Amino acid sequence: MRLLLVEDDLELANGLVNTLAQSNYAADAVHCGRDAVAACQTTAYRLIILDLGLPDEDGISVLRRLRANGLTAPVLILTARDDLKDRIAGLDAGGDDYLTKPFAFGELEARLRALLRRSHVDQNLRVFGEVEFDPGSRIASVKGRELDLTAREAAVLELLLARPGRVVSKQAMVESLYSWDQEASHSAIEVFVSRLRRKLDDAGAGVGVRVLRGLGYRLELQPDA
Repeated sequence: MRLLLVEDDLELANGLVNTLAQSNYAADAVHCGRDAVAACQTTAYRLIILDLGLPDEDGISVLRRLRANGLTAPVLILTARDDLKDRIAGLDAGGDDYLTKPFAFGELEARLRALLRRSHVDQNLRVFGEVEFDPGSRIASVKGRELDLTAREAAVLELLLARPGRVVSKQAMVESLYSWDQEASHSAIEVFVSRLRRKLDDAGAGVGVRVLRGLGYRLELQPDA
């Protein structure tokens, strides 16, 4: 599962990313509030670890902005601020737990497990912008309303949601959508993508599929989303 670490201490951030990887957590690290907000706009993180002493903006303000933007993932505040008023402010701003530095990694990991257990977000649910996709039911929805997708269109959407903001090549789609004994073509992929783009646009998803000539396709938030 993918986590976001917001920590301006580069040495601590790198150490945490490496240690979390040993426990099978994939963590992206950013070092300021601006980058934290941008990262959450393009990736559906399962959990956020947030420092409060950031160089460009106080962490409390960042947390409020993330919640205002619709972030539902649990947030663990990790900070040197240990005053009671700081704990209260962090939890009131939308934090789900509060851990002060210095800390033992074992305790941090235990708190992560507890937050993830309590989270109401389905581990398998793919979310990007206003789009949600349930791999189990194969149902996609926008703002709670189901999208009418064919099986191939749903498969294309699932591939793009697995790599939000990153390029997925036509060949990768062909290999994923068709078995070795099925006839497939790049032109068929173009048709499925075109139909999916239109349906997302009609539903007001605020998400678009960008065509990158010679490279493939990328799912991204539209500028006015």
